[in-house]
Amino acid sequence: MKIAALKSGNVAVVTGGASGIGLAAARKFLSLGLKVCIADRDADRLTQAASRLGGTEDCVTAPCDVSLPEDLTNVERMVRERFGHIDVVMNNAGIQPGSQIFGAWENWDQVLAVNLLGVIHGTRVFAPNMIAQGTPGLIINTGSKQGITTPPGDPAYNVAKAGVKVFTEALQHELRSRKECQVTAHLLIPGFVFTGLTARGRTEKPEGAWTPEQTVEFMLESLERGDFYILCPDNEATRDLDEKRIAWAAGDIIENRPPLSRWHPDYDEGFAAFVKQGKNR
Repeated sequence: MKIAALKSGNVAVVTGGASGIGLAAARKFLSLGLKVCIADRDADRLTQAASRLGGTEDCVTAPCDVSLPEDLTNVERMVRERFGHIDVVMNNAGIQPGSQIFGAWENWDQVLAVNLLGVIHGTRVFAPNMIAQGTPGLIINTGSKQGITTPPGDPAYNVAKAGVKVFTEALQHELRSRKECQVTAHLLIPGFVFTGLTARGRTEKPEGAWTPEQTVEFMLESLERGDFYILCPDNEATRDLDEKRIAWAAGDIIENRPPLSRWHPDYDEGFAAFVKQGKNR
């Protein structure tokens, strides 16, 4: 592993670490010799996750609601007291209760508090001491393709993940502009991943989905290349198709098309023809 921050003996904190991508990342970090703290707001799932990770002294758990900055501050303090430093932070906690433009405010409030503010809080709590260490560090924020192409159906989730993209871009600019800062930020953009968030009652992984482990392996390969945008494919969507969808979404502004024209009946044929064009490079 050529990523300096992921050397044996370093310390990682993963929010939303009790399941899905977070749990897979924690397991991978442990296999690389890192010490890991998994933080999650579900104490029972944390206990189960710790057991699944082997119950070693190198893995600690922390009940935490990322929508509350004080919870994250407590996690940061606990991990530093236990291990002495923090080198990797993965702001990964997320929820998806569903939302509608004029639907229940509670859903909007929860999604924005966890999926967007949780990432902002996590960054603001952990980053200052990571920067001050003067050693290589990683901040990985979990976004979503829905925050880029913003498909209809769950506007609160889209708004939150679009905010994560914009925030993480600004964060990386801030970090690279700081003299001698060795901490970098990266935006994880998963594809269709079979997790508790996406299962929706299914017990078997759909053919089109990746596993959390596949996603984490792709993330590490991207980090080795130095990628900021970690745009993950899956078994349904290739990199080329994702690029076409992203380019078409940006084209709504450039071409002055209606918003979300990809789902507008007047543009069905245009989008289909655009996808059939040569590789979007």
